[in-house]
Amino acid sequence: MTNINSQNPNTFFYTSSTVTRAKRSLVCSPFNLVLFEAMRQESVALGAIAMEKGIKHGYTKRPLSELACDNDLGWLIQVGVLRREVDGQGITDAFRLTPLGHQLLEQFQGKNWSSPSWSDRLYNALIYWFRLPF
Repeated sequence: MTNINSQNPNTFFYTSSTVTRAKRSLVCSPFNLVLFEAMRQESVALGAIAMEKGIKHGYTKRPLSELACDNDLGWLIQVGVLRREVDGQGITDAFRLTPLGHQLLEQFQGKNWSSPSWSDRLYNALIYWFRLPF
């Protein structure tokens, strides 16, 4: 059996507003860069991110309930950074990066998250709560 390199050399191009919104959402999220680095290699289950396990693995900044964690990960799905993992049975409780998520992680390579400004936090919260389409 031959090995096939399945990595797609084509990159997706996103509008600047999409990239800006995704970066802002990542920086304002309760998650650390370590989580997204782990998702770069493999899917990460919700159980490994929520509660004390998230702190233990360095995935979260503070303990999050499963519901809060799922809501925040769901927001990152909506802005295009993450996707849910699918297996033969259907959707699972694990998450992976999208091509946009991979591109953003490449930009953060070797750097720490920047601290979001109050305007970033406010803008992200408004879009998050009202789900404005911009």
